[in-house]
Amino acid sequence: MKISAIIIAINSEELIGECIDSVSWVDEIVVVDHATDDNTVKIAKEKDAKVYKYPQGGTFSDWRNFGAKKANCPWVLYIDVDERVTPLLRKEILSKIGKEEKYSAYAIPRRNILLGHEMKYGDWWPDYVLRLIKKEALAKWHGDLHEQPEIKGEIGKLKEPFVHITHRSLTEMVDKTNEWSEIEAKLLLQAGHPQMTWWRFFSVAMREFWKRGILEMGFRDGTVGVIEIIYQIFSRMVTYAKLWEMQLKNRNS
Repeated sequence: MKISAIIIAINSEELIGECIDSVSWVDEIVVVDHATDDNTVKIAKEKDAKVYKYPQGGTFSDWRNFGAKKANCPWVLYIDVDERVTPLLRKEILSKIGKEEKYSAYAIPRRNILLGHEMKYGDWWPDYVLRLIKKEALAKWHGDLHEQPEIKGEIGKLKEPFVHITHRSLTEMVDKTNEWSEIEAKLLLQAGHPQMTWWRFFSVAMREFWKRGILEMGFRDGTVGVIEIIYQIFSRMVTYAKLWEMQLKNRNS
């Protein structure tokens, strides 16, 4: 059974080389380039990946659907530029798609590396993502943020994880929060979220603290774990502050 690896790339020159190397064993590597202006495309082509430029705009769902259309193999493996396939995961993938026909797709766990530390608590493990999919079973990806694929058939789970090198610096974390919080706030507004008031902000912060810090025991990841608990509260507050701002503009317009 042949596999196409699909990678979404946006100014990823520091990450894409190692990402492609980790899937060099697949039959085809498809890189979907979105408005890149660094050396990402050059590096990808040097490593024999097929690069396709996506028109301006779109969401991660659009880019993933576009990648599936360009892939030629019966199975597709979606991998982000900051993820890596280990030799053990490679072995498990090949064993599953070569023998089993029960499942149409597989969810893969992730070892999340945050600020150089592997996260084991705070809702960071096992962090399953649905990424290995039989192409004929993939209806489409949907969702503007935290997108998910629509699958026809049963879904299994793999044991071996991706390595996910996420949030390499606090600057990167803040930049991503500023970008994603805008999308999240718009989705909440479109869904008709109740008007934000002072006590709703308090509720948001306490719920996030209770989930990350108490239920999921994020503090057990040490200093990075505590930083992450505080940061997740901050991130949620930014999202809801932007929602409040949008609601205010709508009322005054």
